[in-house]
Amino acid sequence: MAIALRAVTHSLIVVGVFVAGFGRFVRFVATTARWLLLHPRIWCRWRLLGPQLFSVGVATIPVVAITGAFIGMVLVLESFEQFNAVGQAEKLGGIINVSVTKQIGPVLAAVMVAGRVGCALAAEIGTMRVTEQLDAMRAMAADPIPYLVVPRFVACLVMTPLLTVYSDILGVFGGWFVTVKVSGVSPHEYWNFTEFFIVWWEPISGLIKSVFFGASIGLISCYKGFTCRPGAAGVGRAATEAFVASFLAIIVLNLVLAKLLNDIGRIFIETDIVSPLG
Repeated sequence: MAIALRAVTHSLIVVGVFVAGFGRFVRFVATTARWLLLHPRIWCRWRLLGPQLFSVGVATIPVVAITGAFIGMVLVLESFEQFNAVGQAEKLGGIINVSVTKQIGPVLAAVMVAGRVGCALAAEIGTMRVTEQLDAMRAMAADPIPYLVVPRFVACLVMTPLLTVYSDILGVFGGWFVTVKVSGVSPHEYWNFTEFFIVWWEPISGLIKSVFFGASIGLISCYKGFTCRPGAAGVGRAATEAFVASFLAIIVLNLVLAKLLNDIGRIFIETDIVSPLG
């Protein structure tokens, strides 16, 4: 009886800690949104926004390019034999490119941003917290949110869709290289079936997802930095938690948005296409 009571008490404490932490995160998001919408003159300065746009966007291009290109090639390598066995190898490009532009490209670009940028944001702001730089800003009557959080959030929000476009393009050309140059499929058929399968809603839905992915990465990473524990171990743990939480948010958002966007496309978007596989 005593063991069961302790287990129930421990569970209630864990739930209470989670709810309290989620409440603090919601308040952090609300504060960030207030500064973002009501005080753009403070954060919309190039000396604040420019370095973040470069760090999140330009500096992340190489890893996104390599990831996108190799994912496109790997998808073709893993799928070519199965499609060729049923005489549908010429249609492989269209199917692979739908997957890249609608699902894989946005998710992988966001994961790369979370791994490279999210951890850095959490560690940078966490170091400021540990070294009491945040407290110094508050002592000078300067709220750190518009100066530190909002520019980083905007950079993630803006650059993640652009990186997704870059990842999609490299994934498409990576698939083209293996399909056409390695497997010998006609380039005309590759691009013809790509055009047939991909309507404008597929890449647009991928970009919509990337906007939500970028927003979640920016908010979660900055929040983890603001709430990190003291010491070097606290900063390291904040960086790790930022990536893990961002990755989980990306996976959950991808599921929810996939269902929502598919329903929107089915109801409102004209896609009266007869499948060439039939």
